[in-house]
Amino acid sequence: MRYWWVNQNQTFRHEIDGGYLWSPKRKAGGSRNPFYEFMREVAPGDVVFSFCDTRIAAIGIVSGYCRESPKPTEFGNTGTNWSQIGWKVDVRWRQLKNLVRPKDHVGRLQSELGVLYAPLTRDGNGKQAVYLTSVRPSLASLLFALIGAEAHQVAEAAGEVGAAERLTPAPEKDLEEWEHRVEVEITQDTRITDTDRQALILARRGQGLFRAKVRQVERACRITKVERLEHLVASHMQPWRDSTHEQRLDGENGLLLTPSVDHLFDKGFISFEDAGRLIVSPVADHASLERMGVSCSGSVNVGVFSEGQRKYLEFHRENVLRMAKLSAHADAH
Repeated sequence: MRYWWVNQNQTFRHEIDGGYLWSPKRKAGGSRNPFYEFMREVAPGDVVFSFCDTRIAAIGIVSGYCRESPKPTEFGNTGTNWSQIGWKVDVRWRQLKNLVRPKDHVGRLQSELGVLYAPLTRDGNGKQAVYLTSVRPSLASLLFALIGAEAHQVAEAAGEVGAAERLTPAPEKDLEEWEHRVEVEITQDTRITDTDRQALILARRGQGLFRAKVRQVERACRITKVERLEHLVASHMQPWRDSTHEQRLDGENGLLLTPSVDHLFDKGFISFEDAGRLIVSPVADHASLERMGVSCSGSVNVGVFSEGQRKYLEFHRENVLRMAKLSAHADAH
């Protein structure tokens, strides 16, 4: 179990009522933000302290891994400079009756706040630039003691959630609605010819012109070596929903995979390094992968990729591959 702190002044009500955390992927200028990157490290069974209006107002148990998701419509005009696509994590929130104000206990908390990625200033005020950050177990213990029975009840339930849901697939509803929305936009765009419109829509399912272009680049499934086209799926590396019209039809943005391998790749349970080494997500069930014909030994290499393919694989690794890294951020605070 790990412990996290989220500053939710702008989105507290939406995220608590909706049962989630949501952040953009990058800063407005496109640079990385560690407090958004932490979203990819959260795992089922972790505990999150929600800080809002100077107080810890809720505690949540993480119930799923991070996934891509559109900015929630309920945010309205909040975060007008945020990107429309970000990270989402499901959380089972419990609003607290005993609202602890960290500023009132800063003398006890200060030594455990650390410096790097700390959620509060040294005098106990919330840091505006911080969204999600990890906290030390020692700080979490102090917060549990201050909050009391409510917090201990959440901590006891967190272990059960982690065991039960660690391998539960993330809901697909957000992604399906997102892709449907894009498809409707394509259908209604009068600037696109009927031929191109049909090709773009078919590409969503790995069919038509996209499949033909992938066939010009790839000859067989990289994992199983199956060559018969009737047994292969044309799978986007940079997902259709994240791509421009040109990228959606680019043959170098695709792989020919057998259906089971396509499932693993599309859902982020596997990916590839540029030089061809197979990457298995730390959240994947190795026994299941082995039964599907995917070795988890760490020595599988499927061959190098072209320069064009490598840029799409980078996107896949950074945005689709499921991560749950046990970093040392909390200890480094």
